[in-house]
Amino acid sequence: MRIALTIGDFLERAAHVYGDRTAIVDEPDVAGSLGRISYGELHDRARALAVGLDEMGLATGDRVAIVSPNSVRFLASYFGVSGFGRVLVPINFRLTADEIGYIVEHSGASVVLYDPEFEEGTSAIGGVRRIRLDGVEDATLFDPEVGRRSDPDGWSPDEDATCSINYTSGTTARPKGVQLTHRNCWLNAVTFGWHIGVSDRDVLLHTLPMFHANGWGMPYAVTGVGGGHVVQRKIDGEVILQRIEDEGVSVLCAAPAVVASILAASETRQAEGRALPAHNVRVVVAGAPPPSKTIERVERELGWEFIQIYGLTETSPLLTLNRGPAEWDGLETEERAQRLSRAGVPAIGVRMDVNEDGEVLARSNHVFEGYWKQPDETAKALEGGWFHTGDGGYLDGAYTVISDRKKDVIITGGENVSSIEVEDVLYQHEAVAEVAVIGVPDEKWGEKVLALVVLRPGTAASEQDLIEHCRARIAHFKAPRTIEIREVLARTATGKLQKYKLREPYWEGRDRAVN
Repeated sequence: MRIALTIGDFLERAAHVYGDRTAIVDEPDVAGSLGRISYGELHDRARALAVGLDEMGLATGDRVAIVSPNSVRFLASYFGVSGFGRVLVPINFRLTADEIGYIVEHSGASVVLYDPEFEEGTSAIGGVRRIRLDGVEDATLFDPEVGRRSDPDGWSPDEDATCSINYTSGTTARPKGVQLTHRNCWLNAVTFGWHIGVSDRDVLLHTLPMFHANGWGMPYAVTGVGGGHVVQRKIDGEVILQRIEDEGVSVLCAAPAVVASILAASETRQAEGRALPAHNVRVVVAGAPPPSKTIERVERELGWEFIQIYGLTETSPLLTLNRGPAEWDGLETEERAQRLSRAGVPAIGVRMDVNEDGEVLARSNHVFEGYWKQPDETAKALEGGWFHTGDGGYLDGAYTVISDRKKDVIITGGENVSSIEVEDVLYQHEAVAEVAVIGVPDEKWGEKVLALVVLRPGTAASEQDLIEHCRARIAHFKAPRTIEIREVLARTATGKLQKYKLREPYWEGRDRAVN
């Protein structure tokens, strides 16, 4: 017997087994907040969304974009869109209106669901139906009564169908649409949940944006076992600690910058004589290898379990996991932290390798179908039957160690930034003759965007002029935090820039050229 694996399975089970249990606690005091709702109600709201899309004439495979911070409606959309055969396009709400418009157009989305906070960023999008997620304009679309009394149009479940298209910055100026299938997402969620040990007693705090590779798949995993969800709309270390106390949070996923904010808030609490949460918490970190000192502080000062994973949007994202095994229980905190700083061992069903150029390769059921409408980029990424991560590293026994970033991607605060995209924007400034954008170490963000610029003869532009030029055209997190004006940029005999050489002075004295 073969039954298609689709992400609708997770909410169907939760509603069937834990229908009366609180599923999710929405962010309070925002437009349209839904408060606390049960799994039965979440299920009905997802069905109502599917019915509403039926009435708009959307067919199986049609795309629905969403621009929103974490919310109950976002969680419902995972299932109300993809769970009934359509394709969810989660968009990074930090992008500019032009960047959002490009993704909507490129994906072919016919409906855009948007949070009221992003009215301006979505208002110029043409040729699509825009629906404001404010509890008024979308009242019928998420009405649980509609979900209870109406059946959505059926679809023939297909695990190889596209579940979502998640846009990610990489080696091209424009973001690429990563096609994740139901099979990719289902197996990633189950494998991730298994390795983290998720159960119905867990409560997940959504510190990770739901648009990031569908929350790394953890929303699916926690839903499937009937665990709880708590919405975190914006990152604030003190608010995170308070939510952990108030809601009994036991799991959260985060970029290193979020961990830094939590540690800063814990320092403030201790200085004020206030207690830290007493709950046992597992914090799953990815986005960049954190320094071992940070890991040490998480385990010693907070008393939490630190777990590191490595992966990419193209891999759904789980590839490797570093969770301290029983053999490490007797280690000193410092030694344990150093061991936890490696990317980790392969998850079940994953194979890792490193080619002769030092690039990390992977094979897995989690690896994506391809880039939306970009067959050449797809073929390049999957050459030889392996996914080419673009990261440099090596194998240390069963462990993968990431030591460098081979492709032109900078990871700052957990967000991918294409250096090529930033360079394209800087070249639009009339004073810029040459530019190279690189990532350099930053204590708060892991890496920061640095631009090395050569000006045209007879022109002038200050560092701030160029930064403001970028901020007016791309999302602020992509804009350089620092610009250095140079007389010349060293090139090879064939005229090529060697970015690894430009980066070397900034990474000198470090074991790895990623932070």
